[in-house]
Amino acid sequence: MINYFFRKFAIILLILSPLLLSADEVVDAGKALFKNNCAQCHAKNMKSNATGPALGGVEERWADYPREDLYNWVRNSQAMIGSGHPKATELWSQYKPTVMQAFPKLTDPDIESILAYVNYQVAGGGAVATSAGAGAGGEAVKAGTPKWVYWALFAFLALLSTVLARIISSFNVIAAKKAGVPYVQKTLLQTLTSKGVIGFLLFAGVILGGYTTVNNAISLGRQQGYAPEQPIAFSHATHAGVHKIDCQYCHDGARRSKHGVIPAANTCMNCHKAITVGSKHGTAEITKIYASVGFDPISNKYIEGYEDMSQDEIKDIYTKWIGDTYKTENSLEELDKTGTKLVETQWNNIVSSLTNEQKKSIYGPIEWTRIHNLPDHVYFNHSQHVTIGKLECQNCHGAVEEMETMAQHAPLSMGWCINCHRETEVQFGDNEYYKSYAKYHEELAAGIKDKVTVEDIGGLECQKCHY
Repeated sequence: MINYFFRKFAIILLILSPLLLSADEVVDAGKALFKNNCAQCHAKNMKSNATGPALGGVEERWADYPREDLYNWVRNSQAMIGSGHPKATELWSQYKPTVMQAFPKLTDPDIESILAYVNYQVAGGGAVATSAGAGAGGEAVKAGTPKWVYWALFAFLALLSTVLARIISSFNVIAAKKAGVPYVQKTLLQTLTSKGVIGFLLFAGVILGGYTTVNNAISLGRQQGYAPEQPIAFSHATHAGVHKIDCQYCHDGARRSKHGVIPAANTCMNCHKAITVGSKHGTAEITKIYASVGFDPISNKYIEGYEDMSQDEIKDIYTKWIGDTYKTENSLEELDKTGTKLVETQWNNIVSSLTNEQKKSIYGPIEWTRIHNLPDHVYFNHSQHVTIGKLECQNCHGAVEEMETMAQHAPLSMGWCINCHRETEVQFGDNEYYKSYAKYHEELAAGIKDKVTVEDIGGLECQKCHY
């Protein structure tokens, strides 16, 4: 029996060997955890405030409290606020009504990995220090710990388990001889190729394969951080950030319909009839808009019969516009040297961006690449959240005003939505939609309730999203 357990111990060591992480690997793990859980609300430079505070220095800010308090804050901030924890109450007073998402599945090592990545970013990618045990006086693990140390430790433990297994096996042989019972000693190879071990590995493979298949199916269409190249290099940082254009000016469907809608090119033309040269890309990207709708920026008019024109005729119009603009900003000599190539390059880019195997004509709607895509069995209504719930676009889409290239910010998982419904406080004040909830208004007025969450008004009912 003892021999059996030592053999199993050797097998377990082999299976768990990838978990022996160096400090650099801890930071890598923390980076992945930060991206999947924290990046939607916290700036990745760890020094700037976003929806949530800058994470740089978070350990110092919680230094007066047990380490477990910081873990509990990450896992369920609202529970700590409800218990009256001084630090939790202080943070809530600064950031309410924005509710921090709960992360109940994050383990203590997970949180320490995230903190290690935070420290790494604050240091500008320099020295790494994992803070495991820092709250209890433990020593930090410095960056650069050689991986061979961990592999050597693993090799030593594997060798030790093998030697002990052989010793126990020898004792079993002696005991069997004394008892007059035949005993056949198995080699390590026989043990590893036995039915029990092979059965266990097959079982583990089925479990791992099933988990991977289900997990990938659940994540289908949801790729956090997905930032595909678009036909036009549209910068949200320039439009929403620098020029402060309201999200709903372009995505006007968000306030009145299920869909946020991608704006048609005529929305772009409201501004770009006048703004004909971009501050970053010059004529390269704006000309694509003109070509898609048939607008001549030279005459400042829409072109009659544009949809029936040949590609060569269209090319003459827009290459002349690009060349004339270049000549205005540079000498004619410069146009001869490099401008001709620039004009041709921009035109080729227009053709490749506005046409494909299915769409042969330059004229017509711009075919943007979809980024956010919920499964067909999920119902989501933008107007319910934007107009009635009064949520900011950044709650789900992140700091769009800082994005040069639009990316999927939130995980968009069922758990993420449910946590939001559990924690988000309903904005009852001056909201006609919620006047029918007389009971909750009375309880709030009487002090029986201090808030009403989306969960209270049916936000966790299955048929709300899956009807």
